[in-house]
Amino acid sequence: MTDFALSPLECRILGCLLEKQLSTPDIYPLSLNALLNACNQSSNREPVLALTEPEVQAAVADLVARGLAEHWPGRVLKIAHTAKPTWNLSVQEAALLGELLLRGPQTPGELRTNTRRMYAFPDLDEVEACLGVLMEAEPPLVLRLPRAPGSREARVAHLLSGPPAEGSAHPTLEGGAVRTGRLDQLEAEVATLRTELADLRQAFEAFRDQF
Repeated sequence: MTDFALSPLECRILGCLLEKQLSTPDIYPLSLNALLNACNQSSNREPVLALTEPEVQAAVADLVARGLAEHWPGRVLKIAHTAKPTWNLSVQEAALLGELLLRGPQTPGELRTNTRRMYAFPDLDEVEACLGVLMEAEPPLVLRLPRAPGSREARVAHLLSGPPAEGSAHPTLEGGAVRTGRLDQLEAEVATLRTELADLRQAFEAFRDQF
């Protein structure tokens, strides 16, 4: 496989599968519902999403067609990635790639901190060595971005969606899923506030009618 053109949603799913295999192997492979929850969880994700089951199901089908995921039949159909054997990834390399898929470009220091739930790198030298392997893969899986003005360290980004857009830390999900998820959350909060306000008005009217 040499043509990396994964959608941001496919990247999120692949990152979740890599993460859960390393951080919670007892529940891996994941059911569709568990994968949906992993995609939408608020911790260790950037951006935070509000995806639907059909969206995740369609993206899983695309990953299966690409040879990067597979279904495990059983009482409950489960989903596993095939990235490790496809790209011959070590545990350390899988942790770094998964983290980049889940939270976008990061410095080696940030990667060392943020991958602890998957693999505890003893030092930055091991992080750099593993990043070097990913950069030298054929084709490369990650690259080091130009250092931003005022930054002490350059960030590293994955290449599974192609070269990252200049000045863009995180790709926009197809169909505006990020924007839609945030909009849905705001609309729900507004609806709750309106309900509470209506209840307060009703209580005030009842209180006023007593006098």
